[in-house]
Amino acid sequence: MDARKNRIEDQQAWDLVKEAREISVAKGKKVVNFSRVTDEKEAVLKRMMGPSGNLRAPTLRIKDQFIIGFNLEMYEKKL
Repeated sequence: MDARKNRIEDQQAWDLVKEAREISVAKGKKVVNFSRVTDEKEAVLKRMMGPSGNLRAPTLRIKDQFIIGFNLEMYEKKL
């Protein structure tokens, strides 16, 4: 999906990830991992949303795991 044409805002983004086993979010060189997603809703949303209020890109879903944002080292470990 093209994020420029189809915005995914807070509640819609949360609905996508709330059942995830793990979420990894990259912002620049920093990567944050969440394993208790439902217990950390506000922290997860704060990390996964970009400055425009849209879900950070790229976002990948692999079964019950999400990889959000771009960090080459994170991709090498996860994929």
